[in-house]
Amino acid sequence: MGLLRLFAQRLYLRIWLAVVGGMAVLTLLVGWAWRMAAEENTPPVSPPARQVLLRSADGQRVLAGQAQRQAGAPGQALEWHIQADDGQRYVLEMAPRSDRPPSPHGAPYRDGKSAFWLRPPWGFLWMLGLVSMAVIIGVFPLIRRLMQRLETLQRGVQRFGEGDLSVRVAETGQDEVADLARQFNAAAARIQTLVQSHKSLLANASHELRSPLARIRMGLELLHNGAATPAHRAEIERNITELDQLIDEILLASRLDAGAGAISTDEAVDVLGLAAEECARVDAELLLANDEWSAPPLQGNAKLLRRALRNLLENARRYSSGPVTLQLALTDAGRWLELQVCDQGPGVPPEQRERIFEPFYRLPGASERSGGVGLGLALVRSIAEGHRGTVHCQGRADGRSGACFVLRLPQG
Repeated sequence: MGLLRLFAQRLYLRIWLAVVGGMAVLTLLVGWAWRMAAEENTPPVSPPARQVLLRSADGQRVLAGQAQRQAGAPGQALEWHIQADDGQRYVLEMAPRSDRPPSPHGAPYRDGKSAFWLRPPWGFLWMLGLVSMAVIIGVFPLIRRLMQRLETLQRGVQRFGEGDLSVRVAETGQDEVADLARQFNAAAARIQTLVQSHKSLLANASHELRSPLARIRMGLELLHNGAATPAHRAEIERNITELDQLIDEILLASRLDAGAGAISTDEAVDVLGLAAEECARVDAELLLANDEWSAPPLQGNAKLLRRALRNLLENARRYSSGPVTLQLALTDAGRWLELQVCDQGPGVPPEQRERIFEPFYRLPGASERSGGVGLGLALVRSIAEGHRGTVHCQGRADGRSGACFVLRLPQG
């Protein structure tokens, strides 16, 4: 079974086996034809001498001695040279028979009139040509069957290069071609997802940019007409800040989706210090799972981890009517660092807890003027996945209203 699996998984072994098998068959057939031609051209060998005894009709001994058949061409008379015991020599001639029965093996007797394909030298060449043609015809279907999948893969790659991002190729077999087909399908799916994500990002960004720009334009018109109040000026500043935040998050989301080296996880990050700074900025409470925090620094990207924590805390502060807490804990024997941000807001319905991580998705009833642009949680998930971690939303463990966002990062 191991050898069969090896041949099933290695295309070059099957091609090699087909070629070697074809050459072996060709060699055997050529050897057989060569032997037939050699036997046809080999003169007959004289058989050894035999003891003969000639008696008369009444049983009297007439002649006794050694008889030797002389070699002759096929179709000629047979000659027996007899050396009698008394020293006399005799010659016995036997005329050739014209009514011999068929050969027991079905082949013609070598009588000088053999078939054309056995006559040297052209007969051997014809035989070699026929054998070669038979081998070529027999091997071609095997090679053709192996190469058809490569042609299918080639056509799929060509259609994909022409812009048909939905094309996929069949993943039949377990050899290199099947593995290449699987890798192509995975890469094509990834590229299609990225292209669709960028198109969606562009379309949603265009929509989101219109709102603050329209409000800024209205405020500028009021300023131009001299009817603006300090509240209008504050509104313009708020819209400019929102516009700047939106552009920054769009650029960061684009870099993370492209994966163009945006995440470098070779820094030693003091998560406790980073969490304390961000909690102080939004007036959130920092809790530790145990009083003595002894977690080693986390390997990651400090700037992006800070951005993920800030987005979670600002999202909790935006929708919470009470205090916001950030709890740090080590789980699974210290293999994972867990950051849990909980609020006391309206909470997130269970059926919406995955969709809120989609770019530009807002919960039903959420207003554009609530302060978010719909990219914060999507960025948190991208940053978590870039650090080989996860993030999810769940209800509060104490049964109160609100939501908890759990960010898990591998420790080490």
